[in-house]
Amino acid sequence: MTQPQKKMYIYRLIVKNCRMENKIKHFFSSLMSHISGIISLSDHIDTDKAAQYIRSNIEFKGPNAYILAFAIIVASVGLNTNSIPVIIGAMLISPLMGPIFGIGYGLGTNDASFLKRAFKNLIVMVVISIIASSMYFLLSPLELENPTELLSRTNPTIYDVLIALFGGFAGIVEISRKERGTVISGVAIATALMPPLCTAGFGLASGNLKFFAGAMYLFCINSIFIAIATFLTVKYLKFPMATFTDPGKKKRVSRWVAVLTVIMVIPSLYSAIVMIRENNFSQTARGFIALNKQMPRSYIYDYDIDHHSKPPRIELYIAGESLSPEELDLLYKSAEESGLTREQIVISQNAATDQSEMTDRVAIQSIYERNDQEIKKREEVIRSMEKELQSYKSQELPYEQITGELMAQYPTLSDVTVTRGYTFSADSLGRSEEIIIILHAPEPISQENMDKLRKWLTIRLDFGNIKLIQQ
Repeated sequence: MTQPQKKMYIYRLIVKNCRMENKIKHFFSSLMSHISGIISLSDHIDTDKAAQYIRSNIEFKGPNAYILAFAIIVASVGLNTNSIPVIIGAMLISPLMGPIFGIGYGLGTNDASFLKRAFKNLIVMVVISIIASSMYFLLSPLELENPTELLSRTNPTIYDVLIALFGGFAGIVEISRKERGTVISGVAIATALMPPLCTAGFGLASGNLKFFAGAMYLFCINSIFIAIATFLTVKYLKFPMATFTDPGKKKRVSRWVAVLTVIMVIPSLYSAIVMIRENNFSQTARGFIALNKQMPRSYIYDYDIDHHSKPPRIELYIAGESLSPEELDLLYKSAEESGLTREQIVISQNAATDQSEMTDRVAIQSIYERNDQEIKKREEVIRSMEKELQSYKSQELPYEQITGELMAQYPTLSDVTVTRGYTFSADSLGRSEEIIIILHAPEPISQENMDKLRKWLTIRLDFGNIKLIQQ
């Protein structure tokens, strides 16, 4: 290749690479533009309309007070009877969401007077809700036989934080949208603000302060994270800020709102971190218990997790025979392998050491445990037998159909024998499976026809080792 040809070749390569680079840039530019069009909110948001909606929904006068009280009674009945549809209906009726969105909006726009009104209305709503639910549970003739819905409202988890936070994001984005749908109703159901207040009322009515404290903690968690989501979205969407004629007042209000925001956010983050730790410890504990539930002569029939002790502990309740020192040591080693320390494991063997002290609960759980073991064993046997049966059926030959087809081809056949068998080698004692077909006829079939029959049977039965014999 001459020098000019080399230069021309290099020039073409450069031009080709430049074109390819431009195509790649254009592709990524188009892709980013398309993604930006999908996630952009600017064309779908009306902040003025959203601000008006939030301001009009924090008011708590006249009908709203009655609606809230009636919704609380409905929710209390649902919790009392353990009826989830009734609880959902009460959450849809409740006007509790308005002031919480108002608090987040007031923080985001530095509107101190509006923030005070929203907070005041929320406090009034909470007080009315707790009074109404307390009165219901004091006067209700119904007994709580299986209060699972009440119990589930007394122990907040990290999942409640996530539901409240992202439910709040969904709610404020829906409020800010030009054309609203049914998202607010879904947020009201998902974040579940009313059931904790009803549970708090039950705690007061029954004198159970643990119920009251746990339920109020869950309500505060839900409310705060909805407000935080609203505050962040209001800032992101650039809602109009509150106007002040006095610059000094504006500075004081901004400082006050900033302090209040910090006071609200820091405990919330701390609660979220604590809940994450508790959730991780609970998962570790459940994994450890699942590994050691069944022991040679005893088993773990129940356990309690104490998150408040330092470090958090698991108390194991053992039934059956008492654990020997060697078995205890193995249990502690298993705990260490699961990421726990020996100090975090508390073993209670009251049911194991003295069978006369076994409570009804222990006895019933023992029966259930044994039944579960027996059921699992039988299910394994059934599954094994089903596999064997399926294997046997898959090898079953269509005896009648094959016999009929052979006799249709050779009417002179008197009878046909079809079976499956094995040929064993005398040298290696190995075996090979084969299908044996014996044809009984008064006149012999020619070798040519026998070969045709063998080929046909190989295809028909989808099996390569066919032994065809005639008698």
